[in-house]
Formats: sequence, C-alpha cells, structure tokens
Amino acid sequence: MKFKIAICDDSDADRQYVLNMVDRWAASAGHVVHTDTFSSAENFLFRYTEESDYDILLLDIEMGAMDGVTMAKQLRKNNDTVQIVFITGYSDYISEGYEVAAIHYLMKPVKEEKLCSVLDRAAEKLSKNEKVLNFEISGEMVRVPIYQIRYADVFGNYVTIHALSDVTVKMTLGELEKQLDERFYRLGRSTIINLTQISRVTKTEIKLSDGTALPLPRGAYNGINRAIINMR
Repeated sequence: MKFKIAICDDSDADRQYVLNMVDRWAASAGHVVHTDTFSSAENFLFRYTEESDYDILLLDIEMGAMDGVTMAKQLRKNNDTVQIVFITGYSDYISEGYEVAAIHYLMKPVKEEKLCSVLDRAAEKLSKNEKVLNFEISGEMVRVPIYQIRYADVFGNYVTIHALSDVTVKMTLGELEKQLDERFYRLGRSTIINLTQISRVTKTEIKLSDGTALPLPRGAYNGINRAIINMR
C-alpha cells in the first residue's frame, strides 16, 4: 500500500532516528511510503494547509511554541482519519491522547520493534476502515472518508456527496460507484446510498439514521432489503 507519513519533532537527531526506522518498516512490509519531516508544529501546519493528505503522523509532544497535543487537537477539527502516534519522553500526557483518538504513545527512546508494530496497526486501520476519496475542487484538495458518506445523488453532470459536509463534484454517479465498497448500494439511476446509514425502509422511502428521508423508486423495495441482509 501507499502511505504518506509526517514526522514532527524539534530534535534533528530524533527525526532522523525515527525516519530511518520508518524506511526500514516500509521496506520490510512492502509498502510505498512518502515521508516528510518537520521541526515544529507550526511548520507542519503551514504545509498541511497545502497538503492535507497525510495518512500517519508521528508527533513529538514536547516542542516549542506549540506542543504536539495542541497541534493534534487543531488537526482533528477537520481531519478524523489521520492516524496519530505520539512520541514523548514523559507519560504525563497519555490521558490527553484520548481527546484526539491517538492510536498509541511511544516512549523515547523509541524501540524499533514497537514502532513497527504501531505502524502495522495504523496501516491496517487505514486499509480496512479509513479509505478516503480525494477531490480537487477550486484548486483545493478535499478529503472525504467513505464511511462518512451517507448518500450521493446526481443532478446533471454533477454529483453531490452528502457526508459531514456536502461536496459537489463534476463526475458521473457510475464513476463514484467504482470508488466505493460493499457498504454502498446503487438506488436507481440517481442515488447511491450507504447501507450502514439506513435506519428504516418502507415501501415509499428510506430513512437514514440522521433523519434524512429519501424516496424509494418503484420496484426497489425488495432489492434494497436483500442488499441490507447480504451486507450483514
């Protein structure tokens, strides 16, 4: 698999030390990895405004003006898919990691076997649960985790993807369907629906868990119910 990893640590020696271990992990696991290193939280966030597609973040906690926990909280405001691994010399911050859903804490000096194990976990989570669709809209990269997609519908040459926030892109519904997985069902010619988001199906409509009601096309009742049963 391909992963984009960021290493953020204000120690030159520690950055290089972790980078070398990441390279060896990627080579042994057969992954293709692009790794960027940053000497401060501010430097990372500056790059992140332009490139918000990092998969894994190896983040030192004790840094300069902005510490790693503060940076992670800022990152989580609009990104809940990046796998965050804290690296620290102290255990005092562990409770704060729950606020940002950190996958693990690694104590300095980092042991290679432990880092590789954590990276394996992060890679597994990304491959199984965190597939992300990337769309370039008005010169900006927009990332949409597919598990957040409730449904998508088409109007003319544009598809609107209804997730945490709506995203409208110029593409066909068929093109989008090819990028999705078994959780999604094509409902007639104009809608794709996330089966895991359905709370109720009647003869005339589908009710989603957030309260959204979608009209059910004529003759589609049995098909949607079979799809729900087969998925489970």
